[in-house]
Amino acid sequence: MARYVDVHPQDPQPRTIAQVAAMLRDQDALVAYPTDSCYALGARLGSPTGPERIRRIRHLGDRHHFTLVCADFAQLGQFVILDNSAFRAIKAATPGAYTFILPATKEVPRRLAHPKKKTVGVRIPDHPVAMALVRELGEPLLSSTLLLPDHEEPLTEGWAIKEELDHVVDVVVDAGDCGTEPTTVVDWSDGYPVVVREGAGDPNRF
Repeated sequence: MARYVDVHPQDPQPRTIAQVAAMLRDQDALVAYPTDSCYALGARLGSPTGPERIRRIRHLGDRHHFTLVCADFAQLGQFVILDNSAFRAIKAATPGAYTFILPATKEVPRRLAHPKKKTVGVRIPDHPVAMALVRELGEPLLSSTLLLPDHEEPLTEGWAIKEELDHVVDVVVDAGDCGTEPTTVVDWSDGYPVVVREGAGDPNRF
């Protein structure tokens, strides 16, 4: 049964955030948590079980691009290779509701990068709860949008997420409704931006 925690959407309680981060770090937990686009599933970067659990919940194949949710641009730069144009454009767009697909560095576990392209998604969300959780964890959250295979839109309410996923996630962090539109995805893996999914972030800047 998943633990349910209610946090303030703008000023999340530090003790509660620390408890969730400890579960991620020490218990290999899988968390459902809010972002600036919609709720997401998250595990610690080195989780031995997280990727497969997320794939099972969402019915994803092994070519799915996982996203590393980072605390800041310095952390993001440890995990992806950025040329000057990508650096400037992505820095200007973050934090925000964008996911960027870029070549992965050796810091990214091989099993998390795209098996053929060796790329990974990265993003810095503009949401106090997500940011507090990533900062407390001290490393990126391995994440994927909480869009279930039989749903047209992501779940938006914590109680509904707990009801639906009670036996397949370990903790649900409820910070109220954060919308149903996923991030805008920009593929920069070939050295120039290609918008591959239009979402909550304005795609026109790319």
